[in-house]
Amino acid sequence: MSAEEIGRLRAALLGWYDGAKRDLPWRERAGDPYAVWVSEVMLQQTRVDTVLPYYARFLERFPTLRALAEAREDEVMGAWSGLGYYRRARLLHSGVREVVARYGGEVPVDPQARRSLPGVGRYTAGALGSVCFGLEEPIVDGNVARILTRIFGIASPLPERETQKRLWALAEALVVGERPGDFNQSMMELGALVCTVKRPKCDACPARDACVARAEGTSEQLPLIPRKTPPQRAELVAVVATRGERVVMVRGDDALFGGLYGLPMTAVDAPGTGPAPSSGADTPDAVRHNAARLALASAGVSGRLGREPVAPPVSHVLSHRRLTVHVYGATHARLAEAGSGRLLEVDAHGVVRTPDVGIARLTHKVLEAARSAPRSTR
Repeated sequence: MSAEEIGRLRAALLGWYDGAKRDLPWRERAGDPYAVWVSEVMLQQTRVDTVLPYYARFLERFPTLRALAEAREDEVMGAWSGLGYYRRARLLHSGVREVVARYGGEVPVDPQARRSLPGVGRYTAGALGSVCFGLEEPIVDGNVARILTRIFGIASPLPERETQKRLWALAEALVVGERPGDFNQSMMELGALVCTVKRPKCDACPARDACVARAEGTSEQLPLIPRKTPPQRAELVAVVATRGERVVMVRGDDALFGGLYGLPMTAVDAPGTGPAPSSGADTPDAVRHNAARLALASAGVSGRLGREPVAPPVSHVLSHRRLTVHVYGATHARLAEAGSGRLLEVDAHGVVRTPDVGIARLTHKVLEAARSAPRSTR
């Protein structure tokens, strides 16, 4: 594509963006790198409609970069609770703390300095550089990759290194010119509203005259993405261990949801979960019950563990795993002094009432199932 053609494409996209862009709160704060940084992290693998309420609450709780840096990790995870992909929150927290420690609380303008921050890769660095500092830095996310493969007719598989290299080179060439931040946002907006994954609105696209895929009728075939591997199935046990009206929650960095509080839980096939050698039983029920016992012991929790599950199994799908969770109950729970457990209040619907801890959606589902189960199953 010639320089003249690139100029026409940029002008078309910017003109379209000026008239079609959505009114989103982070766009009102384009001059605030912290606010933009939070939005970019939240929007990773998450829809705008889902992010909006979390973004508002998060910035109300942590209105400045320093406020977030000074917060305890439990507070941060509590504010993020329910949004998923919790590693993002921990990396964002680490990143802003490094900005305070190394750069006096100001997000660095230098691209390499930005990319050295925890959790800030080439895309996030480019978004901050172009939107907040007006620098000609490219971005390539899912939306931008889809647009570029269609406009330029790129038929090689999207994950391949050479494909990615070409996409970044094209993005780097296209961002050069006036309003680089708005241009990058126009690409993301086009992918969200017009050049969508399914049934793209090609006739309404400002890039239609330059698009190879539209001319060749291959818009819905590009980009070429290999079929995803189905999520692996995993069988777990979780124990709702109570003391009065409170429930034991434990925090572990190496847990399935690192940094969050959850119920004592382990895989059914974890080492040591088989029945006791003297029991002579190797039935699935015996193995699950022993796994529940191990989950309590590993969490530093003692109590009266029931023999039978207290609710039907709970299903939960993550991006790479399909979980089946068997729910056991224990009463008269006690915590080891050196453990990471806490006794937290839970309402009638299985929702933890303590706001300063992060709780995964799976934990709420298990608690709700246990609270909703008929008495006869407990």
